Amino acid sequence: MTNAALPTLEYLATAVMLLDEQSRIAFLNPAAEHLFEISHSNLLGHPLQAAFSQTDQLFGAMQLALANHANHIEHDLILGTHTPGHRLHLSCTVTPLQMAPFALLLEFHTIERPLKLAREEQMHDQTQANRLLLRNLAHEIKNPLGGIRGAAQLLEQELDKPALREYTQVVIQEADRLRALVENLLAPQQSPHFSVLNIHEVLERVRSVVLAEIPDELLIRRDYDLSLPQLDGDKEQLIQVVLNIVRNAAQAMHGRGRITLRTRIARQVTLMKKRHRLAIMVQIIDNGPGIPGHLHDTIFYPLVSGRADGHGLGLTLAQDFVSRHQGSIEFDSEPGRTCFTVMLPLQSNTASHG
Repeated sequence: MTNAALPTLEYLATAVMLLDEQSRIAFLNPAAEHLFEISHSNLLGHPLQAAFSQTDQLFGAMQLALANHANHIEHDLILGTHTPGHRLHLSCTVTPLQMAPFALLLEFHTIERPLKLAREEQMHDQTQANRLLLRNLAHEIKNPLGGIRGAAQLLEQELDKPALREYTQVVIQEADRLRALVENLLAPQQSPHFSVLNIHEVLERVRSVVLAEIPDELLIRRDYDLSLPQLDGDKEQLIQVVLNIVRNAAQAMHGRGRITLRTRIARQVTLMKKRHRLAIMVQIIDNGPGIPGHLHDTIFYPLVSGRADGHGLGLTLAQDFVSRHQGSIEFDSEPGRTCFTVMLPLQSNTASHG
């Protein structure tokens, strides 16, 4: 390959990077700049670490290609960028070159989209299963619960000692608490009531509620894009989505820590197998202990909770409500940083953003 071939690489839709013999960046095309959110002019002559925060796996692939004097394909490459929390799932073809000044050609293919579609399909199936489970569970609980409460009321009327009535009051109060829980289980079956709304009104409501509950050592920061267009959605359901996530974060940090509410516009996104020109991205980021690794695959399942006193319904309901808005909800978590990302599509009549 010679410098004459570089214009051809410029127009490739595939992300391509060329390295010299010291593994310094000698060239990257516009597709690579876009994929990695980096600038060509700022990286030329710099080592790979200037572009990426995780390079061990990539360097391993490069060493194999050089040792074997042949192409090496890394099918499952996780590559971190210097944007906090931004990691890419890629396949990479490493090709040795013997054409100075270039020693290696790296060709990257994103596999995020098929994985994302698979995750959305799984989320849809899981949400349907959750709805059925919750509905059946609620109905199974509701009937005997009414009987328990009624029997406690009748028993209370027969008791003469006030001290004994305290026990029946406990039964009645706990029955009422369980009844409220049952109503929450049935809540996802209610049809959403869509109207035009401002997503920041939703976030401000949640912020006010949580700070009223935990006023002392919890900091909730705003990082809003105030130019976002309005959204078609069910305001109460979206409040419940964000409230459940923020409450979980606050409780995981025992009311002491920092939560950031961030909004951005997302362009050309695929949600529920449908392509959208614009979507609103809401991120809830905390600096707490993180979600335990053994819960990562089941955190949205009903009755799964990382807390001993948790009922494990908050994220299940959040996922269901987001699904009803044709959106997606995902998370990325490690000790010291957990980020839930909610994507909500904008309809063409509300999507006006420069």
